[in-house]
Amino acid sequence: MRARAGSVAAVVCAVVALLAGGCAASVDGQAFASSAVTAGIDPGFVQGNDGGDDDRLAAAVLHDLETWWGGQFPALAGGARFTPLKGYFSVDSSRDGPGPPCTQSASEVEGNAFYCPRADIIAYDRASLLPVLRQKFGDSAVAVVIAHEFGHAVQQRLEESSRAAAGLGSGAPTILSEGQADCYAGTFLRAVHDGQTPDLRTGEKGIDAAMSALITFRDPVGTDAADDRAHGNAFDRVSSFQDGYDDGPPACAGMTLQNRAFTQQSFATLSDAQSGGNLPLPDLVRAMGTDLDRYFGGLVRQRGGTWTAPAIREGGAGCGRDAVDLCTGGGPPTLAVDDRGLARIHDGIGDYASGTVIASRYALAAMAALGRPTTGAQAGTTALCLAGAYTGDVGGTGSDFSLSPGDLDEAVGLLERDDSAARGTDGATAAGGAYARIEDFRGGVTGGAQRCLS
Repeated sequence: MRARAGSVAAVVCAVVALLAGGCAASVDGQAFASSAVTAGIDPGFVQGNDGGDDDRLAAAVLHDLETWWGGQFPALAGGARFTPLKGYFSVDSSRDGPGPPCTQSASEVEGNAFYCPRADIIAYDRASLLPVLRQKFGDSAVAVVIAHEFGHAVQQRLEESSRAAAGLGSGAPTILSEGQADCYAGTFLRAVHDGQTPDLRTGEKGIDAAMSALITFRDPVGTDAADDRAHGNAFDRVSSFQDGYDDGPPACAGMTLQNRAFTQQSFATLSDAQSGGNLPLPDLVRAMGTDLDRYFGGLVRQRGGTWTAPAIREGGAGCGRDAVDLCTGGGPPTLAVDDRGLARIHDGIGDYASGTVIASRYALAAMAALGRPTTGAQAGTTALCLAGAYTGDVGGTGSDFSLSPGDLDEAVGLLERDDSAARGTDGATAAGGAYARIEDFRGGVTGGAQRCLS
């Protein structure tokens, strides 16, 4: 977060790892590809495969993708049928030797997967990509790595049919093309979740784990959105994925620079880059108090309420269990800050992770001032949405701050890890995990307080 002056303080390639998978009945928890799936799949159509479990899993994913897109594509392409890709390649990057089409050697594929439009093929590294994904995120991380690349093949076919969405095609900026592929991956994960694919299944927690993987593979903080290798920050990638998951393939095909606002940005100054855009925690707490008072005070008064800014009490535990608690019983509202707890969030994720927690507690104070409940699961959901609405307002007229390049990613990182910004004053949270929390926050960022309080 940046304090303003005067205030305190072409081969298309992507490692996009999400989670899906399973067999027969829908599973919850960290979804997996059942041995019944891989045992029944012949990976022979994948060139270079070694017959092992990794290749069998990839083949199961490719089979489901071909089947599902065969049914979905005609509606996007005016009735045109989906043409299968010309080939799939499994590469052992640990061995010297020739690589798949569009490369000179196997080592060029190390740790990656890609779609090559010139050859119309997908290749993946079975030596140092698939095993790493499976170990870190679970078997079905492989599914969405490949689903993202398959999304690029869908783009290519829509372009060739002359029915691509306006603004897409060979001249589309990389970040838009990659965002659309993330969106298409989201549509496929929804199909997997809903039991619409032959081999793979996942549950709600598997989708949450998918978000964790997507967040991990964001662009480095400070990458310019115009970079020809840009894929998007965590907020952008999650947004694209969720749009596909929620709204289906037409939303992805219609994505343009006019209706998709990418938030990724480069650092504006050398000092901001050197600090990573992070204010020291004491400065952040003091300065955010002023800016939050501005925003939420204005919101309450606009809606006919009386606003009293919470006093900030630092130095110890609050009235609940959290790093920041809104204490309202028997006196004026107080924001009780557990310095150590908040420092763990600040130092472990970044300043706007801690800022998101603080903003959500101010939101509860605003809800109380408007006569709205501050206890119960719905209160926590509304507070998180309002924290997003405040975030969307940062940098606007009268604000003491502007967002640094990593701030939205820090908020997403917090929401991926825990529900501390989504609790009512009684500690209650809504059902649902990281996916739901990120979606609630995004709703406030894009829709403002009206969306949260309607």
